[in-house]
Amino acid sequence: MSAHPHRWWALTAVALGIFCIQLDSFALNLALPAIGRGLGTSSDDVQWVVSVYLLTVGALMLGAGGLADRVGRRLVLGVGLGLFGVASLVCAVAPALPVLVAGRALQGAGGALIMPAGLALLSTVFAPGRRERAIGAAIGLGGVATAIGPFVGGALTEALGWRAVFWLNVPVAAVAVLAALRAPESRAPRAGGDFDLPGLALGTAALAGLALFVDRGPVSATGVMAAASAVLLGVGFVRRERRAPAPLVELSLLRNGPFVALTGAGMVANAATVVFLFVVPWSLQRVWSLDVAAAGLAFLVPAVLMAVAGPVAGAVRAPRAVVTMAVCLVAAAIAVAALPLAGSLPLYLALSAAAGAALGVANALTLVATQALVRPERAGEGSGVTKTAITVAAGIGVVLSGPVADSTPAAPTADVAAVVLITTGAGCLVAAAVLVLWLRSGTRRAPAPV
Repeated sequence: MSAHPHRWWALTAVALGIFCIQLDSFALNLALPAIGRGLGTSSDDVQWVVSVYLLTVGALMLGAGGLADRVGRRLVLGVGLGLFGVASLVCAVAPALPVLVAGRALQGAGGALIMPAGLALLSTVFAPGRRERAIGAAIGLGGVATAIGPFVGGALTEALGWRAVFWLNVPVAAVAVLAALRAPESRAPRAGGDFDLPGLALGTAALAGLALFVDRGPVSATGVMAAASAVLLGVGFVRRERRAPAPLVELSLLRNGPFVALTGAGMVANAATVVFLFVVPWSLQRVWSLDVAAAGLAFLVPAVLMAVAGPVAGAVRAPRAVVTMAVCLVAAAIAVAALPLAGSLPLYLALSAAAGAALGVANALTLVATQALVRPERAGEGSGVTKTAITVAAGIGVVLSGPVADSTPAAPTADVAAVVLITTGAGCLVAAAVLVLWLRSGTRRAPAPV
């Protein structure tokens, strides 16, 4: 495959799209209290501003990948960028919470289209050997948004109000749409065939149930009903895909050992990253008694290391991806679990930097390396599966972080945070051990891209 001359427009569009998604995600958390005060609503109701976005993204991303392969990756990317920009405008001018929640749902739909379609587009318009670096560069720009998001959100909310967080996305999304219009189109050879609408409906409904279960937890009646629905609909989805003439997801993808191994490890890494991004800044303020500005400055080095992880992951060749992932998970496990044992702030920050670097590379590697393990005509499908999995894992990370936010004088933040961090480190170590055992088995030989 030769590189397309307009490929750099595609890279610009995808990078700006990822930047918008990450900036919006990480800038919004600090604005939630101000949103509640501004709209005169309770903290429980305001939580829907976050929940509805995660539910929409988790439910729609799988179908978005297959749709992009069939109707055109640039087209789906452009629609997603436009929808995200318009939804940001709706959020910025929302007069009441229901309108804001509706706008966030539209943002989630846009984000669900951007990521699978964008990654698939880069996989097909860049030549082999360059596509990994292109995807890594796009993810790296998203990492910049991850790094500056909390500080941008706090600064904008304090200086201009919470609506400024959403206004910021509008011009960036507009530039991304213009870049997408200049990018080359790419679709699978099978484009134009029958689209598996029953599979799409079953898969979307199953993922919506799973996302609702993760958001509401296993102890609530809503969570139990959502879990049961997700299982039943998931079984129906698999049965449908086995006999569909043009399945939304070809189940042979799940027999690609390296793809499954990297996606599973990426789920653990993503959940650990969510915990890390929440607990460490929280601990810098509550445990180490830093004010908001000082905590932001102290967390700058770990955040920057996470931001540069995309290009680093893009330089890892596919045959070394699983080994590199295992090494990153071991390093992250040691650093994260050792954080509660740090006896001084400099040591705490050094361990945070190591954890940020390791988790950043692991997360970026998940998206970069899995694209090399599927055929170009299935790039959207593959990225949709991977992004769906790690998005669900992000919800699990939010659940794991919850006890820290709910800590009380009877259960001090330091004690609760220590348990959460050690548990997270143990999870990374278990995932690394599974990868090592898989590498030592005879099943590690990668099949041809499927």
